[in-house]
Amino acid sequence: MSLSVAASSASPVSPERTKTRLLDLVKRYGPQTAQDLATRLDVSVPAARRHLGDLLDQGLLEAKVEKPGGRGRPQHVFALTERGEAAFPNTYSGLCVDVLHHLRDLYGQGAVIKVLDARSQALAERLRTELAGTATLGQRVESLAVHLTELGFDAVAHREMVGPGGEEVWYITQRHCPNLSVARQYQELCISELTLYRNLFGVPVSRETRIACGQGCCRYRIGAAVS
Repeated sequence: MSLSVAASSASPVSPERTKTRLLDLVKRYGPQTAQDLATRLDVSVPAARRHLGDLLDQGLLEAKVEKPGGRGRPQHVFALTERGEAAFPNTYSGLCVDVLHHLRDLYGQGAVIKVLDARSQALAERLRTELAGTATLGQRVESLAVHLTELGFDAVAHREMVGPGGEEVWYITQRHCPNLSVARQYQELCISELTLYRNLFGVPVSRETRIACGQGCCRYRIGAAVS
């Protein structure tokens, strides 16, 4: 009797908790099939597939086709995307801050600026190559937003027509900052990001809001000078 009461009073596991456990399993064991994950979670395969579908839609997982051990029939496995990896805590930001602290103490603030500028220039060259096939400013802005989202910035692009002449202005809004702990201590990181976008687009770019200052997003205005 007591066992029946305990079973009936037990709270069901929430869907979000199940998704978190599912991501933890893929992180721990690597790419997994729906059957593998259902077994580890002790749920049905259809239930596991429903959660997997949600995580695919959120961009946290991707589906791949692999052969077990390089042989046998191909099977679908689910692996973490870059965005999924970014959902897990890591020590990279702390390491970066420590390195910049030591760099500043040993060689001065100018050395920090030079390092971040060099990083910005290298990233600009890579992005120019990736955006080379996009002809218009709008296409380049939208392509950059996709690339930034893959890096964990949760970026969106949109267009507005401003002024009496209907001048086209594009915006990129970054709703997440994966480098926030570094940006809060080194505003040079945000300065180098703004410089990167100016060099990349070759048009006026201004930043209207900044997450590192306590605002809700980093919002960039692209294509027209601020009046």
